[in-house]
Amino acid sequence: MRTWKKPGILFVSGLILIILVLPTLIVIPFIGSNAEQQAQPVVATPTESAQGNTLADNPALMVSVLRSQTEEVDEVPLELYVARVVASEMPADFELEALKAQALAARTYIVQYLSNDDSSQVTDTVNHQVYKNDEELRVAWGTDYDWKMSKIEQAVSETKGEIITYQEKPITAAFFSTSNGYTENSEDYWPNKIPYLRSVESPWDAESPKYVDQQVFTKQQIEDKLEVAITSNQPALSNISKTDSERVSTVTIGGKSFTGREIREALALNSSDFSVKYKNEHIIFTTKGYGHGIGMSQYGANGMAQEGNSYQDIVAHYYKDVKISQIDSYLPKLASK
Repeated sequence: MRTWKKPGILFVSGLILIILVLPTLIVIPFIGSNAEQQAQPVVATPTESAQGNTLADNPALMVSVLRSQTEEVDEVPLELYVARVVASEMPADFELEALKAQALAARTYIVQYLSNDDSSQVTDTVNHQVYKNDEELRVAWGTDYDWKMSKIEQAVSETKGEIITYQEKPITAAFFSTSNGYTENSEDYWPNKIPYLRSVESPWDAESPKYVDQQVFTKQQIEDKLEVAITSNQPALSNISKTDSERVSTVTIGGKSFTGREIREALALNSSDFSVKYKNEHIIFTTKGYGHGIGMSQYGANGMAQEGNSYQDIVAHYYKDVKISQIDSYLPKLASK
């Protein structure tokens, strides 16, 4: 009997150990694996558009954008920055070739600015280029986000790394919404003459919804805004001189001389191409065009594209004697800033 009980006790003890220990040995490896999984960081992608993140892959240059509302700085890969500027500056339903021309203008602007300016930042306002991030574009476009961003990313991808140059340097790639039928010579609105920013015809702009506008002011409003005194025995405007593009160069109001730009900015007019009528103690300003008028007209670019012109044709029309070049030679200087 003694020889029978001992093996029996050993057998039962071994069975109990198996029952208690084995589940623990099975569970421990899985607990460790789960803990490791939880420790892995979640990496947010810069954009989640229809074409994915191709514009953020292998960025050659990061752009620092000071957000005007939050005063935070967004670090954005160059091509993604260009896409978001195009999305913010030009209607996405414009022709693809017009969007490509805008992409070149936006990319050239930031390269030229960062090459020549001491600052390493740009703002997200018209002081530089309007920029909205992915979240802001989703809110603005709603259900149209996917097709609009996909189209803009196509325009940016198909012109990747291309900038506009004059005498081997990036140009001041000025652009604006709508002309009065002509673009403006740079020196007729800005202080300096720039050889590639010459007045050219832009007849396509007549189709723009911003081509003609009217604003009505009281006599008192004009006097307050311009700090003049207007009397009934003198015309509202006198001594008017025009630029080559038929915009107002200089004019006299209330005995005081102004440039067309000064009048436009003081009264927040759409354009410096304006005419005036008196009616019932009110002064009506009628403007043609929208913007400063220098460089590429966006509605003109779209009109050219609708007629079958390429983005190269559009660039060559609005910026005289320029070339389309690759950004590569400028990257070392930009990356060092």
